Amino acid sequence: MSVILDGAAIAAAIKQEVAEEVRSLAGQGIRPGLAAVLVGNVAASEIYVRSKVQTCAELGIFSDLLTPPDTVTTREMLDLVAALNARDDVDGILIQLPLPAQVDTKALLDAVDPAKDVDGFHPVNAGRLQAGRPALAPCTPAGVIEILKRSNIPIAGQHAVVVGRSDIVGKPAAMLLLHQNATVTICHSKTRNLAEITRQADILVAAIGRPGFITAEMVKPGATLIDVGINRLYTREEFDRFFLGNPKREAAFVKRGSVIVGDIHPQAFELSGAYTPVPGGVGLLTVAMLMANTVRAAKMRRGL
Repeated sequence: MSVILDGAAIAAAIKQEVAEEVRSLAGQGIRPGLAAVLVGNVAASEIYVRSKVQTCAELGIFSDLLTPPDTVTTREMLDLVAALNARDDVDGILIQLPLPAQVDTKALLDAVDPAKDVDGFHPVNAGRLQAGRPALAPCTPAGVIEILKRSNIPIAGQHAVVVGRSDIVGKPAAMLLLHQNATVTICHSKTRNLAEITRQADILVAAIGRPGFITAEMVKPGATLIDVGINRLYTREEFDRFFLGNPKREAAFVKRGSVIVGDIHPQAFELSGAYTPVPGGVGLLTVAMLMANTVRAAKMRRGL
């Protein structure tokens, strides 16, 4: 029987710990602060950023939401980031992606002070992470490690296979697993004999951005499956491919006109020893780890 790794419970525990740290820092006259930059009016981004701002309020973290228009230029955004870098009440800077086409995203992310880079995207933090030095790690990969640790899933000595090589998830996830003494293999869309490699995994992390890409034939029985993917399905054909005969998902699909599936086919979960569901798994850790990074940044900036 597969164990479901409950992202909601783990995220709640992390938030509680963050709230306690915030209260402790308050006793020293310190209040961690997060600045969130949301450009334009992208509905999904608005919902996501506002949930982050709300979580800040719940945990006692100061937040400042800045909303430049979608006509903003790269120069204007760089000036905004420079102003946030200089503010002492801001410990973390979050720039919600994607940005409008006219804005140079790479230049903007590089302009963020690495000490305030709570997304962990800056090359300096990427280098520190690789070197095993104190760094702000990307939130989703950090959440993956927390799920494994808090679920008492062994990491040291295990063969971890990461499918996906993005700078945001795949590469840092592999590095964090390596730091936990796993033997790590990184695979991607050009990997030959992919199924042969994934079937060797004790821990399989899927972060390739393709719905149901990892099938049951690609999984070793008893493996721990970590599904980072969030893919929305809109057609009946797509729904039937993954959830035919699932009344709960059927009801959700009829009600909303869409349903979410991860990068791992639901049938593969039946073979696993433990797995993260979608939704309800890794995604819920991302905001929790952002809050943890903001508090960590506040402490690191003050030498605590």
